[in-house]
Amino acid sequence: MDQRLSLITLAVADMDRARAFYETGLGWKPVFAVAGEVTFYQMNGLIFGLYNRTEMAKDGHFNDGGASYSGMAMAYNARSEAEVDDVFAQAQKAGAHIQKPPQRADWGGYSGYFLDLDGHPWEVAYNPFWIITDDGHMIIPPQEGS
Repeated sequence: MDQRLSLITLAVADMDRARAFYETGLGWKPVFAVAGEVTFYQMNGLIFGLYNRTEMAKDGHFNDGGASYSGMAMAYNARSEAEVDDVFAQAQKAGAHIQKPPQRADWGGYSGYFLDLDGHPWEVAYNPFWIITDDGHMIIPPQEGS
């Protein structure tokens, strides 16, 4: 298996509400959608999808207990602390729940967490040690001993 990630798909209870959050609230543009079922957004190197929660549960044979902390979060790395604050303000205005307001981190950066309208966690962070290219790709500089 190649070391890559192709797609991240979130199960959503209400497609119209979820689309409004990501599109109107955060300013994202969809590239493909089937009304009420699925929506895809082209990202920098991967695809982000929204999938009707009931349909995803059927498709994957999942026991759907509703959104809860699943031990994973999506992350958006910003180019500055100010951008972190701007993203949080935008997300909160769109209806996100602020789980942990942005703050200085013991690893030398600045980060916080919000939950989207379906309870999916997003970390927004500024990491002064990582590189974000002009097209939005993340690069972790090589470390000695790695």
